Amino acid sequence: MSDPNPTQPPNQLRWSGMTHVGRVRQNNEDTFLCLNFDAREVRYLGKVGESSLDNGDFVFAVSDGMGGAKSGEFASKIAAEKITQLLPRSFKQSAQNIAIGHGDVLQELFSLIHAELIKLGRYYEECRGMGATLSLGWFTPGCMHFAHIGDSRIYYLPKSGPMRQLTHDHSYVGHLQRKGELNERQARTHPRRNVLMQVLGAGRQYLDPHIGSVICESGDRFLFCTDGVIDGIWNHRLADMLAKDDAKTIVEYAVAESGKDNASAVVVEMM
Repeated sequence: MSDPNPTQPPNQLRWSGMTHVGRVRQNNEDTFLCLNFDAREVRYLGKVGESSLDNGDFVFAVSDGMGGAKSGEFASKIAAEKITQLLPRSFKQSAQNIAIGHGDVLQELFSLIHAELIKLGRYYEECRGMGATLSLGWFTPGCMHFAHIGDSRIYYLPKSGPMRQLTHDHSYVGHLQRKGELNERQARTHPRRNVLMQVLGAGRQYLDPHIGSVICESGDRFLFCTDGVIDGIWNHRLADMLAKDDAKTIVEYAVAESGKDNASAVVVEMM
């Protein structure tokens, strides 16, 4: 006998976004992205808001640029442009009950952004060597599909806890941590902690983004953040903050505790 009251996937979400230059750097190479889209168009969202998945799917992302003061900004603009090309088409196919592979779409999206950044670096001297991290989540009813490259991060705090890091750091130190050779404290002070093995652009041909999906329930929370946030907040403290705080509070705390780098975050709560 079927359940007369099957659990409905969460249909509402609330978000907040924040970026800060930090206390040392002159330029903010970080950026964040909040978008809503359907089969017809992509809409830019404000830093703070609440909406229903009846109004389309949502994309939230953070990016940390390198090799040029505007590289994060370029990456964000190119990401938005490619999202505008790809995701409304995918939404239309899904609405027509045509099966789509969200992971395949995200793989294509990252490949297009990567190629565009490499092209900019090839043709414009000021963009040579420009690269960026990108951690992106695509929210559909009942699910969050993600794609990630670099050392920004996506954290997931289920309603029932505990918090876990969804993404792999594409860094030498991240590799050592996954092998169990470094703990969190050692990773934070390692002399090669800023050596990245993969980023978008930067003249690199090889790209293997980390792609996955998470089933969402009401009360689940997600954090998208750059390494400037991570540098200022230990994991146990971050879990406590993600349970109750918005992006502005998290970023301002990270800057007060460290502030050596730009810091950006987006917090998304399923309702």
